[in-house]
Amino acid sequence: MIVFSHRIDVQGVGPGPGGGVMRRKGRWSGVLVGTLLLTGCVVSSPPSRLSQYVAPAVTAGSATPELPASRPVRTALVVLADRSAPDSAPGLPEEAQARLAETLAGQINHGFPIAIERVVNLGEVSPGGTPPNWIEVARQQGVEYLLVTVLSSTEQEYPVSLFLGWTTHRQPGFRRDNWSLAEAALIDGRTGGQLLHAEGRAMATLDSPTAPGISQWYPVIYLRPQDPERRIWPPTYEGAPLTLRVVSMEQAATRLAGNLQRAWVDQRDLELASSGRP
Repeated sequence: MIVFSHRIDVQGVGPGPGGGVMRRKGRWSGVLVGTLLLTGCVVSSPPSRLSQYVAPAVTAGSATPELPASRPVRTALVVLADRSAPDSAPGLPEEAQARLAETLAGQINHGFPIAIERVVNLGEVSPGGTPPNWIEVARQQGVEYLLVTVLSSTEQEYPVSLFLGWTTHRQPGFRRDNWSLAEAALIDGRTGGQLLHAEGRAMATLDSPTAPGISQWYPVIYLRPQDPERRIWPPTYEGAPLTLRVVSMEQAATRLAGNLQRAWVDQRDLELASSGRP
């Protein structure tokens, strides 16, 4: 088991095309239509994979688990990638996944009862393999709790017509849609039981011409449907699909951090209500 702390940049930062993030005002044909058609897919794709690695928090005849009483909850963040779904997208490179895990740890540590003390990157787990023994993992890491996070994504690509610059001239191209899912469960390292879970979903699209160098405006990534006006230019034509996957998963991880905090508050409120304490 390896603890990673490396960072890489997969998207350029600059004032214009080919080098980073740029915001412009204006209307682009097809954005609204595409958003309406694709929004419905976000809630169901990709399918949840968390249950493949972590037992449910409540089973028949068992009581609802309580959150740890001591604060902060000192935890190891364990991140793994799942590609067992039939239409799964290629996984992130090891360094990109490690960078994502570090970013997620920082977001969780910011004003949250869970304190991530270390990050363990398990990489991509082989489909059909035996899930790790979480009690043993917690023992190896010297912590009482684990935050097990499962990353998965799906993609589809189809032909579209792309506008070149601000003209009405069109160029044949392709659009690639990526749906990313980041799921997490708080595990009691002494029992292996699940105490809390949450997820974050995101979508991003990549528009590319059929060949590189046709226009300075492509390839380009949109954060549809949540922020359709924002455009991200990948640093290279060849690396654009990887940048798409990183951008989409980063958005999913950010939502996971927020949803995890809300899930904690909701469960804590239920516990207080059932105990009769103010």
